[in-house]
Amino acid sequence: MDRGTVGSAQSGRLLVEVREEGASAVVTPAGELDHHTADLLREPIEEYLDRGFARLVVDCSRLEFCDSTGLNVLLGARLKAEAAGGGVHLAGMLPVVSRVFEITGAEAVFTLHDTLEEALSEPGSDGSGAGKPEPDPGDQSH
Repeated sequence: MDRGTVGSAQSGRLLVEVREEGASAVVTPAGELDHHTADLLREPIEEYLDRGFARLVVDCSRLEFCDSTGLNVLLGARLKAEAAGGGVHLAGMLPVVSRVFEITGAEAVFTLHDTLEEALSEPGSDGSGAGKPEPDPGDQSH
């Protein structure tokens, strides 16, 4: 299990770090997520989904602003992750960001967690469920 930073991207207003935690890709955007910075989040999310990480945990604790473009990046990631058998979990949202999700109703379609630790301790986050194929019960090879 690699707990170090695997990748990062940065503009003047947004830094995005990604690391692997078990079966989850932990994405940490820091700063302002808007029309001008959305690709900095979209690209690493798509890369990790393409690599087979169907469970994404977005640590929002350092996200200071999110507009509709940023929200759309997360909604698109959610659709792709769910299609692959996983999902997008949002953790530690600051009130200013949480309000955007509340106003738009987007909070109802994401799994929200108070902390990153809570999101990572949820069943399936270690690879025992979400995003991983279940073993065939008829398979006696194990």
